[in-house]
Amino acid sequence: MANSFQLQAKSMARFIVNLTDPVFHGKYHGKTKHDDDFNLVLERSRVAGVKSMIITGGSLRESQHALKLAKEHGFYATVGCHPTRSAEFDKFKGGPEAYLNALDDILRDNIKGNGRAVAVGECGLDYDRTHFAAPEVQKKHFRSQLSLAKKYHLPLFLHSRAAHKDFVGILRAEGFGVNGGKEVGGNGGVVHSFTGQLDELAELMSMGFHVSVNGCSLKTADNLTCAQAIHLDLLMLETDAPWCSMTGAHASKTHVNALPTLLNNLYFPASVKPEKFVLGKAVKGRNEPCSIGGVAWVIQQLHPEVTYEELAEKVWKNTVTVFGLDELT
Repeated sequence: MANSFQLQAKSMARFIVNLTDPVFHGKYHGKTKHDDDFNLVLERSRVAGVKSMIITGGSLRESQHALKLAKEHGFYATVGCHPTRSAEFDKFKGGPEAYLNALDDILRDNIKGNGRAVAVGECGLDYDRTHFAAPEVQKKHFRSQLSLAKKYHLPLFLHSRAAHKDFVGILRAEGFGVNGGKEVGGNGGVVHSFTGQLDELAELMSMGFHVSVNGCSLKTADNLTCAQAIHLDLLMLETDAPWCSMTGAHASKTHVNALPTLLNNLYFPASVKPEKFVLGKAVKGRNEPCSIGGVAWVIQQLHPEVTYEELAEKVWKNTVTVFGLDELT
């Protein structure tokens, strides 16, 4: 049975990853702790069955970096500004309009071909971290980025933390309250790393958005209940690496423990602390794209009506359809 699981994992897509983060090059908070093992991270993901990745753009500069990596490695990227960095709009030379225009220019030049931009974002609201950007600043620049999704008919890659009412309020006001905004030029999208409540989940799905989960979405029993309630037609999976690892203290652990040994070794390879780095081993505390299979395993355990293979195939098709990745099929 384990060999069957491995075969199906070969067709899995890694949804979203922060490959621009310097920890994949051994740098933590500006300090080099070990050798650059970026290529080994990619190799572990390939062995684990990851066929492609979408690299997150969380600011103007990061979006440029994400696209560069996407073109170098045959992946894809998002272009946008994360809510915690939305103060960059006001600090930018030329002001907010110039910042938005710069994002617009990047999209205009990179929506076709290899390594292209496939979504606007990461954008949204984060009221857990308003010390980075005040709510009014976040709301203003979330709204402005929605215009880019309309202009280029791209899906949204969305972020919402402790801000659901304002988050859906802005989406609805901008025409994204029905069918993912397709009537106003939008093209749906996904609310990533979902950690909200059941009523919030239901509202997002009713608006036509997909919902994605990772290790942070599977920490508690309530989280698992929400994850189980996501309609399979609207489900996506991610790791959000290098963040959002699944740990032994999480409610997901019981399900992870049921992984066949072969798959456990692929998705959660042996790791060492950064200070004791060994070339070829993963780094403890740094999530990697290869763990996407583990996220899929946990979600399948919550959906016994489908097999692991069927779940992986369904999520793959959802991802390809939303982001227009037809060349992967």
